[in-house]
Amino acid sequence: MSEQATWTRPLLALDAAGQSCSVALWRPGAGVVASRFERRARGQSERLLPLVEAVMAEAGERYAALGAIAVTLGPGGFTGVRIGLAAAEGLALAWDLPILGVGSFDVVAAAVPAEELGGRDLLLLLDAKRAEVYAQLRPAGAAALEPALVATDALAAALPRRPLLLAGDAVDQALPVLRGAGLDLARSAAEGAADAAVLARLAAALPAPADRRPPRPLYLRAPDTTQPRRPQPRP
Repeated sequence: MSEQATWTRPLLALDAAGQSCSVALWRPGAGVVASRFERRARGQSERLLPLVEAVMAEAGERYAALGAIAVTLGPGGFTGVRIGLAAAEGLALAWDLPILGVGSFDVVAAAVPAEELGGRDLLLLLDAKRAEVYAQLRPAGAAALEPALVATDALAAALPRRPLLLAGDAVDQALPVLRGAGLDLARSAAEGAADAAVLARLAAALPAPADRRPPRPLYLRAPDTTQPRRPQPRP
């Protein structure tokens, strides 16, 4: 990754949006100096802040020295996205820091080696549960398409008949359907889940936000809600 850093103070990066939990500390002139990554479908709320403490201790960094907090915005699990944002907001409030929000698709895409593309379109696939995936197509040499929530068995019909490179934590889920459709496929060797170490390097190239309002999460599915039951009239 060759992004030019714009920050002169360390950045702390957090991710809990998908099927993993990770934290990284980036320092000017040194890059990522400490990181932790754990695969987990649940339990991010219990693990995220201990990982923060471990990374800060390993890096020998003080919270007061930080320049910003970076966090993934989704799409992903509703609870995981909120856990990451809540942790970022708490740290930002405690230490008067801005928050840099980056989409999970961007983090996953940034981990894909350029030499793997070879003119292929990049198809990013993130786990959405319920036999669905969050998908974004990034055609070679063209702007990325809008991300969408797609039923796995309907994914092939929505894709162009061009060579594809697949990346993301839902590749295994989608591969049987895509192969069954006869598409020309290759799979990236990059880590499928968003990693805070990659997020930190992306965030280091971002400008300071115009204000201190928390960034908006990217939800492609409305959160589950349960309507309260109406009381039944007594006879």
